[in-house]
Amino acid sequence: MTKPSPSKNPKYWLYGVLLFAGLTRLLTLGAYPLFDTTESRYAEIAREMVATNNWITPQFDYGTPFWGKPPLSSWATAVFLKAFGVNEFAARFSSLLFALGIVWLTYRLALRRQDRNFAMTACVILSTSVLFYVAGGSVMTDPALAFGTTLSMVSFWLAVTDETALGRFWGYLFFIGLALGLLAKGPVAVVLTMMPIAIWVAVKKQWKPTWQRLPWIIGSLLTMGVVLPWYLAAEKATPGFLEYFIIGEHWKRFTESGWKGDLYGKGHSTPHGTIWLYWVLATFPWCFVFFEFLLRNGRKNSELVRNDWLFFLVLWAITPMLFFSLAANILWTYVLTGLPAFALILAELMSSQKNVSTYQKHGWLSMSLPLITPIVFSVGLFFIPSSIVANKTQKAIVSKYLEVRPTPASRLVYIGNRPYSAEFYSYGTAQIAATPEAVKQYLSDKQEDVFVINKKDLERLPENVQADLSKLADHGMFELLVHKHSLAGDPTNIRAK
Repeated sequence: MTKPSPSKNPKYWLYGVLLFAGLTRLLTLGAYPLFDTTESRYAEIAREMVATNNWITPQFDYGTPFWGKPPLSSWATAVFLKAFGVNEFAARFSSLLFALGIVWLTYRLALRRQDRNFAMTACVILSTSVLFYVAGGSVMTDPALAFGTTLSMVSFWLAVTDETALGRFWGYLFFIGLALGLLAKGPVAVVLTMMPIAIWVAVKKQWKPTWQRLPWIIGSLLTMGVVLPWYLAAEKATPGFLEYFIIGEHWKRFTESGWKGDLYGKGHSTPHGTIWLYWVLATFPWCFVFFEFLLRNGRKNSELVRNDWLFFLVLWAITPMLFFSLAANILWTYVLTGLPAFALILAELMSSQKNVSTYQKHGWLSMSLPLITPIVFSVGLFFIPSSIVANKTQKAIVSKYLEVRPTPASRLVYIGNRPYSAEFYSYGTAQIAATPEAVKQYLSDKQEDVFVINKKDLERLPENVQADLSKLADHGMFELLVHKHSLAGDPTNIRAK
């Protein structure tokens, strides 16, 4: 039998695309600085975890507990910061590992359904969807959450449809996935997992196999055994954590527009239903192929509901949008947990002989479409306007401070607001003077400190404070300042500017 050539076997092209997407994401992990606020905040939390050796309570600042999220993603990031040093690659590497785990789980589930070409197609769709590609190398909690929910959803299906010992093993992994989700982002993980499963079981009347093939009692104990030790330890270490995290983060954040009780930022107020628009953006460029299938096949799309497998995937895919449609505070990353199911649905539609799309008719299009996201992202890094980089990260400012500081004892002090990236890149030494009185205190101790201030806040400083400061350098929307007596020569007083 003649071995098929790569040009005649799509599997080879799919392997190549998947490898290309993975390598470009790996190689770009350290190619750009951590941006404020999300990436820098979570990277700094992990850095402080390593610096203080406090692995129970994530810290928003030294001595200030971070109650906003459980620590799974911070633990993972901290491990690689400890292993590889404090840098962008180390901070982002754990997210890539979570993403690779999600791709493997998607492959494993797809392989149960069809052949390797089908499984690889689903993995390529998932890996080159813009949100998955970006999140797979970003410092945030969502990749860890998505890994936990994907593990649970894949394990549920494999357990319910397999009566062997292997199916029983997947049943235990279902509860491990719940535990990981609870440690990644909290109770929302259980909702995003159990909501589609409950609807599928009720509609398809799968109560008996669901009860018999998953170890509900032992599995629940397993989940609690993994999760409760940290939750209880966190509450003991910083009383008040559970009330804020359960009620504030999991109720008020989603029901109160612009929630005022957020201790660590501000609510992302958006019109109800915006999550569906985020889904379209998140699934680019594959959303266009998906919409074409839906429009071309009309009534045939009812198969998505009649078929047990496809109905399960549809529920899994749309649950994030259904759950967050009424939420007042959302981000586009909230749709991430449903992307593996979307990839499987689209691969299923593409594999059906009844469905033929423009994408499949034109070989050049089918070969180029999955390359759009990795190529545009990788090439685009070299064309990011310097003004955007300057305003979104403090890496260059910290480097400039080390270059121009009057003495080695000169401190880096931010006036008014201190971005998270300043803390990360200064290894936690950047200080903050929140009020003019605090600035005066720094000026009075004769340490010749370097001050950083947003230019729009400069004129708000009292004149007597401005009179003591001179400009060292400009950087985007920020200025570096120093006590006017700290520089030799005749520095220009900032009030003359």
